Order: sequence, then C-alpha cells, then structure tokens
Amino acid sequence: ALRLAGGRSRCEGRVELEQEGTWGTVCDDGWDIPDADVVCRQLGCGRAVRAPGGAAFGRGHGPILRDEVGCEGHERHLWECPAALEHDCSHKEDAGAVCSEHQEWRLSGGRDGCAGRVEGFFRGIWSTVCNSTWYELEAMVLCRTLGCGNALQRPSFGHTLPGKMVYLCGSLQPSLAQCLWAFNKSAPCYQSWAAGVICNGTGS
Repeated sequence: ALRLAGGRSRCEGRVELEQEGTWGTVCDDGWDIPDADVVCRQLGCGRAVRAPGGAAFGRGHGPILRDEVGCEGHERHLWECPAALEHDCSHKEDAGAVCSEHQEWRLSGGRDGCAGRVEGFFRGIWSTVCNSTWYELEAMVLCRTLGCGNALQRPSFGHTLPGKMVYLCGSLQPSLAQCLWAFNKSAPCYQSWAAGVICNGTGS
C-alpha cells in the first residue's frame, strides 16, 4: 500500500509505503518529479507538481524502505521503480509529493486567517467558492480544516478570481476535498456569490 501523510489533502504529503504490515518512508536521495509522478498517478491524484525532500511534511516514523529511487515516470507502482533497499538516511530526508489534484483553502479579506472570502487552490490556481451550496456543514468543515474552530457566520462576497469551485458535504468530513466538489462548472455557480465564513477561532 502507498499513501501521502502530513499534508493538507490526500494528494499532498510525505510518501509512505506499507511493507509486511509496517508503514515506512522513502529517502530523498535522487528523489525527483518522475518519482513523485508515479506516486501521484498511483493514488489517483493526477500529476506531480512538486517533489519536495528534506522532510517537508514532517519526519516520518518506522523504517526507511527505499533510497535512490529512480522512476522513469511511466511505472504503474512505486515499487516497480529501481531503488536501493539499503540506505544511509535518517527521517530528516523523508521524500514528499504535491500532486495536481491536491486542494488547499484560505480565507481572504477578513480580519484574520479565520474570516473572509473562501478561496480554494486546485490545479495550480486559486478560485473562489460559489455560495449556491455553501451551507452550515460546509462552513464547519472549512473552519475545522483551517484550525479555526467552528463557523459563526456565512457572509457573501463578489467573485474576484478566475476559477470557481463548488462543495457539497453530506457529513462532517476532515476536509472539503472529501466532500462532493466540482471545478469550473458554470451551472452550479450561475448567479451565485462567492462564499465566505467567519469562524470563532483566530488565525494568523
């Protein structure tokens, strides 16, 4: 099994492999975009945008299972790529990946990082979020994802960015990426305003 850990969505984080029931990490020696590409594709996360090393998503635990990974980029699984199984690494060299399907969020134009217009980052651009399906549940998921507590209000704003996202959550998910979502589809955003939220926490 394979996963990305420590990131803001399942498509960003420290590369972790499972071997014989134990999760371990990959050393960043020789780690580059073709290697991360294989990881992103294997996880259904699109293409690699970045291939950070140096434990960019925090230091992992357990064994270091691969070193000197040398994917060409077309492999279906990371374990098909040539790699050294012996290593001279520590967890401060854990490899990571940021994939094109990764999403992150911010609040802008408010009093701090926990209030304002909802903006989502996806496929390399920041977008506003349409308020057509922006209800209490969606606002709550976002406030918690950002570490901002609970949602107090949902003000509306004008759309100011080129892209538009729509989210619809059926339950209190760990992030908006786990809810139903759409990117740049005009119908759900027709005559909508940009969603906003004021959370009860305070952010930077």
